[in-house]
Formats: sequence, structure tokens, C-alpha cells
Amino acid sequence: MSYETILYERRGAVAAITLNRPERLNAMNATMLRELQLALDAAEADEAVRAVVLSGAGSSFSSGFDLKEQAEARPSGVAQWRPLLRRDFDAIMRFWHSPKPTIAAVRGAALAGGCELAVACDITVAAEDAIFGEPELRFGAGIVVLLLPWLVGPKRAKQLLFTGEDRLDARRAEAIGLVNEVVATGSELARAFAIAEGLAAIDTMALRQTKRAINRTYDIMGLGEALEAALDIDLQIEGEGTADKRRFMEIAREQGLRAAIAWRDARFRKAP
Repeated sequence: MSYETILYERRGAVAAITLNRPERLNAMNATMLRELQLALDAAEADEAVRAVVLSGAGSSFSSGFDLKEQAEARPSGVAQWRPLLRRDFDAIMRFWHSPKPTIAAVRGAALAGGCELAVACDITVAAEDAIFGEPELRFGAGIVVLLLPWLVGPKRAKQLLFTGEDRLDARRAEAIGLVNEVVATGSELARAFAIAEGLAAIDTMALRQTKRAINRTYDIMGLGEALEAALDIDLQIEGEGTADKRRFMEIAREQGLRAAIAWRDARFRKAP
């Protein structure tokens, strides 16, 4: 099957999925989100595939959901936002729920939805130049997949989300439990494949059931219900709309996304 926004290939027992919009820092548009689902369908249906490696083409993993596409589409109200947020949520959580182990190889930016995608994988390998963060609240948006408090605890999650942190470096991300390990920039993909190939040697059923047991532990703790509740809250935020988000999108439509981001950041540089 051919894809428009991703690359997919099988290398031995490992399926390689590459986000392939480097000119947009691999921003995830509707096509990419659909193709990620199709790629995982292919990997999960292929008995020869025993692990999945996810990476981004070019200098970054992913800058998040495609705000340019959103600005042009102008969704408004709960009814229009509901299927969009469900699509975003399901594509990311597919990597968490996949019966096959998923490994993210991250370099450069992994922000907003891109950060959520990276940490939804079972194992996350970060290059030394990787930066993480979720800046959504800084322009009046909500969080689609609220995994952060489950990974780093509520105190750190609140600080990162409330401040809209978008420059969390790889070493700090490793220290707080957001990524598994940090490697030299340029070696992150090779390291991810080495891990995947090691996992491929493990009995498939035992590995699948162990992942299922770990995920089930979190389900018993309420992760699934909590993520769905958080998605409902995000639907309220986006459906009702905020003044900050409306202004951000106005600037993005009139002057471009770079100008909108500059407006966002300038407001916080003025803060005490």
C-alpha cells in the first residue's frame, strides 16, 4: 500500500513507520492520522512483524496536530469538534493499545500531540537534541490525550501543562520518567531498532500478554476512564472556544502560523 504522509516498511521482524511531512515538522493532519491507523493495521496483521518503530523524517519527530489545517477548516461547536478530537485521540492511543510493542525514536521537537504520540509508545528513545512539551494552554487549547500525569505524576504534570512548557530537554525528560533513555543525536533510530530486534526474539505470546497485563493494571487504576473524561473536558474547551484560541487562529489565517506562534510567545515573555 502507498501512503501520502508516512513511510512504512518491514525490516526483518520490525515494522518501521516514519512520519513524513518534514517540511511541516511532521505536523499531524487528517491524512497522517488515518494513515497511522492503516500502518498499524498492516503491522498487526503481519505475523512476521514482532515490533514497531515510530520516527519522524527530517529534523523533528512531530510538532503536533496540524494547526494550519485546523485554521483553514474552522471547526466550531461541540458537534464539529467531537469527531475531530476522537480521531486524534484514537490514533495516538492506538500505539498504547497495540498488541505488538511500539518504540518511538525521537529527535528534535516532540510537542503537543507529537509529545503525546511519543510517550504513548511502550518505549521512548530520545536523541540529545530532542525537546518535549505541551504548549496548548498558552494559546487557549486543551489536551487531547492526558497521559502526562500517569507518567510523571500530578505535580510535574500540572507545572508542565499549566506553564505550557515546550522546551523540556531530553535529559530532563528522562529524569522525570517521560522517556526511557537518551542517546547521541543521530543514533536514536539505530538504538530503537536494536531494542525492537531484541524484543522480536522474545516469545510473541508472552510479550503480548505481558504488555496486556501492564496496561490492564493501569486500566484498573482508572487510566482509560480518566483519559476519556479528559477528552470530554477538551471537547468542552474546543467546542465552546476560548478568546485566546480564536485570536491565535485569526492571526494564523491572516498572517501565517509563524506569526501566531510569535504572538503567543510574546505574551508570555511579558509575564513576570
